[in-house]
Amino acid sequence: MDQIVSLLTQELSCRAEYIENVISLIDAGNTIPFIARYRKEAHGAMDDTTLRTLADRLQYLRNLDKRREEVKSAIEGQGKLTEELSAAIDRAVTLAEVEDLYRPYKQKRRTRATMAKEKGLEPLAELLFAQGRDCPAPEEAAARFVDLEKGIETVEEALQGASDIIAEQISDDAALRKTLRELWWRRAVLTSAAASKEPEDTVYRLYYDFKTPVNRAMGHQVLAINRGEREEILKVSVDMDRENALIPVRRAVIVPGSPAMAFVRAAAEDAYDRLIAPSVAREIRAMLTDTASEGAIHNFGLNLKPLLMQPPVKGKVTMGLDPGYRNGCKVAVVDGTGKVLDTTVVYPTFSQAKQQEAISILSSLIRRHGVEHIAIGNGTASRETERMTVELIKAVGGGVSYMIVNEAGASVYSASKLAAEEFPDYDVNLRSAVSIARRLQDPLAELVKIDPKSIGVGQYQHDMPQARLDETLSGVVEDCVNAVGVDLNTASAPLLARVAGLNNTTARNIVKYREENGAFTSRKQVLKVPKLGPKAFEQCAGFLRVPESTSILDNTGVHPESYAAAQTLLDLAGYSLEDVRAGRLAGLREKVCAYGEEAAASACGVGLPTLRDIVAELLKPGRDPRDELPRPILRTDVMEMKDLKPGMELTGTVRNVIDFGAFVDLGVHQDGLVHISRIADHRLRHPSEVLSVGDIVTVWVVEVDVPKKRIALTMRGPEDAK
Repeated sequence: MDQIVSLLTQELSCRAEYIENVISLIDAGNTIPFIARYRKEAHGAMDDTTLRTLADRLQYLRNLDKRREEVKSAIEGQGKLTEELSAAIDRAVTLAEVEDLYRPYKQKRRTRATMAKEKGLEPLAELLFAQGRDCPAPEEAAARFVDLEKGIETVEEALQGASDIIAEQISDDAALRKTLRELWWRRAVLTSAAASKEPEDTVYRLYYDFKTPVNRAMGHQVLAINRGEREEILKVSVDMDRENALIPVRRAVIVPGSPAMAFVRAAAEDAYDRLIAPSVAREIRAMLTDTASEGAIHNFGLNLKPLLMQPPVKGKVTMGLDPGYRNGCKVAVVDGTGKVLDTTVVYPTFSQAKQQEAISILSSLIRRHGVEHIAIGNGTASRETERMTVELIKAVGGGVSYMIVNEAGASVYSASKLAAEEFPDYDVNLRSAVSIARRLQDPLAELVKIDPKSIGVGQYQHDMPQARLDETLSGVVEDCVNAVGVDLNTASAPLLARVAGLNNTTARNIVKYREENGAFTSRKQVLKVPKLGPKAFEQCAGFLRVPESTSILDNTGVHPESYAAAQTLLDLAGYSLEDVRAGRLAGLREKVCAYGEEAAASACGVGLPTLRDIVAELLKPGRDPRDELPRPILRTDVMEMKDLKPGMELTGTVRNVIDFGAFVDLGVHQDGLVHISRIADHRLRHPSEVLSVGDIVTVWVVEVDVPKKRIALTMRGPEDAK
């Protein structure tokens, strides 16, 4: 454990005591959101991202420790574990190094070397590989091993068997493999070419004649090449200059001047060509894929977080439109809490007459229910539906705005068991219209019902290690839900299930208890829910909000364990809980500073970070951190791609951030691309350094290609658009 703590301390640049505290908290069953929010004194106020990185590395290092012990035990069982080998295994810092050290002792399938050993040729191999100066010539030494009974009929056969044994021994050399792996990483080249002589013009055309040093290959290039290879459109290889690679091999095994030198040299070259090079090439491909996958998963998480944290359009009656051609446009009107008020289907794309009929029907719904906003899904027939919506807004005399909503995953949700339970009386298509309307009202509450992989803010998500992707994205969703907090009396079971300490079972039990007993009147009442014990309550309580509670603290992020501290703080500053409810704490922060933060923290029996969090929560009870972010762009008129001209200045919303740039929604049904070179005036390693999904940005049009539906944008100013 000391070694693990030391490594994590170096990697995360944290104090050892903080690392030890976090490990203890994780081992005690505490969740990352709880540790991040309510145990800041124990870890020096690390954020949830750092804590998840720590937890991931902790798991890897513990698995590494476990594998070390398994390997040492296996070698010891063969009676071959020496002090030097044991120490080397303990020093190994990656699983690959441990496996390299284990390779000579690992049970192998039947190989040319094992067959040669069965024929009794190991002594010959040892004699020649030792390359002593008194060693006889290889042919002379091999002559003594010709044995017809063992199947060795000639000197050449004996020498071939000895060569196979030596080649495998060289291949199993852990130090040599490590040297070659590092050399390949520095010098090898990743190459791809078209699999056919006359390739078609596909999305892989950039890789029909492609070469890059492996250590400079971009993640999106690796993933694209991998997919092209799987689809048999590309041929891929990792190539290394053979002569350069053979230098360390020869240096490691050849003894100059020995009569067996030429023989060992040939065996070494055979070891490299037949055993080492193919193996290292596979390892390099695996390393590239793992690195690219981790980068893509990280990028997916970066994009998902701001998407989930988009500011909600609260308390407004909203109409959701799920566009379509053959099956018409599905319509749902929901009130300010997301409750369905009305549904219908209109057919605006069938004819002009049908469009006017649709406008008449929707106008009636808008007036009847007081609709203020319209959410339009961005799928099939979205463009035509948007045009109709503009005419609709004019027909009702204004006062209504619309927004194009990313409907990725809406169809998956509408056909799910969850949607069937939530809307048993509605058709699958109408459920998606409800989802689209709710996505505008509260993106987080609606998107948690959908598999994060279906939301569409990443690249190559289906090519990722699915367990790792699910783990990362679930962590992002969990962090977002807990950062916002959840209304205990209105939250759905899927939303509650993302609260720290809760799961699908306890979330459903909360909803069932609420339905049977009425609204919760305090946080503590949650303890009456079946299967929700004290530990789960400790983890979840601070993230649950109960606006109906008689205690205002139940509607803040103050944890119940700190209620006494909050009351003491209010007493010190001359305030009451009623002042908190009425918002009469304008001078609280100044009074705490005048008293002295450390003295106040000591008087309250909490640490400084917790004191500051309590002050922030008391000043804004029931606050939603999303309200402080830029509002989404709501439109009243439509613009099309053909209206765009080079140099035009526009405001848009970032929809996706990828390795080579960012896609921006301009409201023309085709996102524009800002290449990484046009995002900022300085060089960026990745667009995520300055952009996040949901950002409202000013861009200038560089180029418009209507036939290919491509829009090139810049964020560097109008001069860059010329």
